[in-house]
Amino acid sequence: MSNQGSGRYDFTIHTYGCKVNTYDTGLLQKRLESKGHRHVEKEVKAVAPPNEGDLSAFGLGSRVPRIHILNTCAVTAEATREGARMVRRLKSKDPFSTVIVTGCGAQVDGETFDTMPGADLVVANSHKGFLEDLLDKHFSGQLTEGKVFRSNIFRKDDLEAGGGVEAGHTRAFLKIQDGCNSFCTYCVIPFARGKSRSISVKDLVKRITELQAQGAAEIVLTGVHIGDYEDVVTVPATQSATGQPEKKKLHIHDLVQAVLDQTTIQRIRLSSLEPVELTPELLALYKNDRMCPHFHMSIQSANTRVLSAMKRTYTAQDVETALLAIQREVPGAFVGMDVIAGFPGETEDEFLDTYERLARLPWTRIHVFPYSERPGTKAVALEGSVPRDQRTLRSQRLRELSTQRLNETAVSQKGSVKTSLILKAPGRGAEALSRDYWPVRLESRSGGILSAEEMHEIATLAGKEIEIEITGFDTSETSRMDGILVGSALARTHATKQNTV
Repeated sequence: MSNQGSGRYDFTIHTYGCKVNTYDTGLLQKRLESKGHRHVEKEVKAVAPPNEGDLSAFGLGSRVPRIHILNTCAVTAEATREGARMVRRLKSKDPFSTVIVTGCGAQVDGETFDTMPGADLVVANSHKGFLEDLLDKHFSGQLTEGKVFRSNIFRKDDLEAGGGVEAGHTRAFLKIQDGCNSFCTYCVIPFARGKSRSISVKDLVKRITELQAQGAAEIVLTGVHIGDYEDVVTVPATQSATGQPEKKKLHIHDLVQAVLDQTTIQRIRLSSLEPVELTPELLALYKNDRMCPHFHMSIQSANTRVLSAMKRTYTAQDVETALLAIQREVPGAFVGMDVIAGFPGETEDEFLDTYERLARLPWTRIHVFPYSERPGTKAVALEGSVPRDQRTLRSQRLRELSTQRLNETAVSQKGSVKTSLILKAPGRGAEALSRDYWPVRLESRSGGILSAEEMHEIATLAGKEIEIEITGFDTSETSRMDGILVGSALARTHATKQNTV
């Protein structure tokens, strides 16, 4: 069987970066599978080349995937280098495989990928929606335009809706918008993703219902900048104050309200927000227990001058106001934050301002990024570059602050009961995710490894919620820098709701 337009092949997708890329991967997988191709996840091995003119090794039934799609990230220069290293690794293991580079790296880092011998196709975000057709043309010899497909991303209006779930996942990442209009000085993403554009509330509500029917127990509403979410609907004359049809703009809180009102999905989670996007209307929706009490705040700094240099649209006071509002309106919520250490021009006093302000504010964990020069951004031309050793030291101090806060908060969870989603089949200890974003390892009610009976019981609950009593916090797993809560199952009170529409 050949890899022609009517042929089928085994493929795998290597996903890098953000939750939007995870969504795009799920959508791409869905589109390829709808054409009869098969997604496989196997380690690349050295494979003999196919005979001349025989592409059957690429078809269904092959032992390893021969089609590799790299959905790349470009948020840092290192992310691009990581994608390039994977291209070389794949070709080293299997020189006769086909490697396609797509995603943000393919859009903004053509100088890295376009002439790379191991990259058989470079399909930028501007053309990602046509990837399966380009791949079919590539194998059938109909592709005469070369191997690079890229155009002006700011002319892209579609959002490639319809994705959300990868095979075997019980949590669905649903892209509600793409692109960004902010152009922060350190960020290349607007050039990789284009202008902000949103999927309609109506279509998102429909998609959530479909994902729930497919087994999703939790929906994560994600995007490049979900605070930019906007839909426009027509208010009929009978409901208009003027007696005439009117256009009405809907924002992120309107979307969440519609999801609460028009779907029955049991767990709703939001991805990153900026402090000024955490409006009273949005916070009020967290009174509904279907809203997961978890916030990811993209603050980047807590010093006003540094925020201005980053071209962020809020101040240090806005950071304080947002974090205190969460503590007041959603007590006990898990609050994660992104912070950049050593941004160009950041003085020691400005760093200390960020550090000391955060030290006295309520939150749970900081994801620390030492500033990294990203070609194509305005920040690389800013004066006052912070020496790398100082960036490292500042990052270390923030990470130590984060670790201390996270550990203290984790220990305080002992004795609490958390409604948690079973994510993995039992082994040494099944794993669950609480509504407030704590990973939990399930252990026996008597302590230690699950009994055979308990493993069987929990296996039947994969993808469902159960109540777990937290008994401890384990930091011994070297693969987990942040540790994991430990607990035992109490009941099956939530096990029947999620998978019904």
